[in-house]
Amino acid sequence: MACLAEHGWAGSTVSVVAERAGVSRGAAQHHFPTREDLFTGAVEYVAEERSAALRALPVQGRAEVVAALVDLYTGPLFRAALQLWVAASNEAQLRPRVTELEARVGRETHRIAVELLGADESRPGTRETVQGLLDMARGLGLANLLTDDTVRRERVVAQWAALVEEGLG
Repeated sequence: MACLAEHGWAGSTVSVVAERAGVSRGAAQHHFPTREDLFTGAVEYVAEERSAALRALPVQGRAEVVAALVDLYTGPLFRAALQLWVAASNEAQLRPRVTELEARVGRETHRIAVELLGADESRPGTRETVQGLLDMARGLGLANLLTDDTVRRERVVAQWAALVEEGLG
């Protein structure tokens, strides 16, 4: 994941990853026959770990949940996933794998967010409020790719926490 985040799709060959991991290229390819297998497997694994970490968060309040969700989209996992998205937009063989993976990760993240926020999706607008929060978090992650956006992001997160509190009641 670090290779993908640091070097992008083009610079993250199986050889580069194997060297960084301290294994032979043959050993890496034994477990992951293609680069697509390697990186979709890595994103899936890290997404599962991220979901487990989210579920383990001590729920102290909605503002803390909003901040934790935004943190998901401003770290190296998001940067690596974005590299996969860009590559998938240009590579037909990668596109269906990444699309399916991101749909599954997105559904799971939404479910976890609903649980952590104590949101009642039977209320009109709740689903959209939670999804809007996740979309906003993704946008903040994109903004953070080129420059350190910490100061502005903190203000935006505080405002969104207030909006989520109001929207969810």
